[in-house]
Amino acid sequence: MVRGRVRAIVFDLDYTLTVPNRDRGAILADAAESAGAPPLSREDYLEAHRRNLTRETREPIFADLLEEAGADVEPAAVANAYRETIADSLRPLPGVERLLERLRREYRVGLLTNGPVRAQRDKLETLGWENAFDAALVTGELEAGKPDPRAFEAILRELCVDPDEAVYVGDEVEADVVGATNAGLDAIQVVREGGPEPDERAVAHVDGSVLAEELPAVLDSNFAEADDF
Repeated sequence: MVRGRVRAIVFDLDYTLTVPNRDRGAILADAAESAGAPPLSREDYLEAHRRNLTRETREPIFADLLEEAGADVEPAAVANAYRETIADSLRPLPGVERLLERLRREYRVGLLTNGPVRAQRDKLETLGWENAFDAALVTGELEAGKPDPRAFEAILRELCVDPDEAVYVGDEVEADVVGATNAGLDAIQVVREGGPEPDERAVAHVDGSVLAEELPAVLDSNFAEADDF
C-alpha cells in the first residue's frame, strides 16, 4: 500500500541500530559481581527499567533491584559498573551509519530511546553519534517514556513534523510498534533471531542484519509519494 508523503524517520536505539557483542544477562552478571552485588536477573532488570524510564541515571533501577534482593550495596556502584560494561560491548549494526547519512539527505532523522539520560547519552557518545540525528531524545529527559504518546509527541515537535508525516523504526512490540501507532505514526518493526515476533500492526518488517540495505527500499515501497495526474 502506498501511503502519503513522509518527511521524518525516527529510530529506536537498542536492538534497532545497535546490539551488544555479549549477552545482556552476562553483562549484568559481570557488573553486579564487580560491584559486590548478588546475582541480578535480566528479567527483573527489565521490569525495574520499565518503572524508571524518566530518570537521570540507572541508580533508581538498581536501587529497586538491590532492595528486592536485600543487598547492602550502593546502587551507584552497580550502575557505574553496568554503564561501563555496556559501553564496551556496544556495536552498531552493519552499515547503519551510512544509512543515517543517506536518509538525512531526504528526511529529517530522529532518535527516541527509552532509558535514563546518562546511560543513553553515554551510548551515543561511545558510538560517536552525538550529531548523527537531526534530533535525539532520551525518555529520561521527558515526562513520559515509550509507549506513552507524549514521548512520540516530543520527538515530533523537535523534528517539526506531524504524526502522519513520520515513520518510527524499532524492535519492541509494545514500546515501539504499539506506542508509535497509538501516537499516529506508522511503524516499521526491526526483527531479529531471538527477538520479539513480527507484529501485524507494523506496516513492514525488516531483518536487523540487513537493515541498512533494505530500509530505503521498504520506505520507498510503502511511503512513496503518489504521482499527480
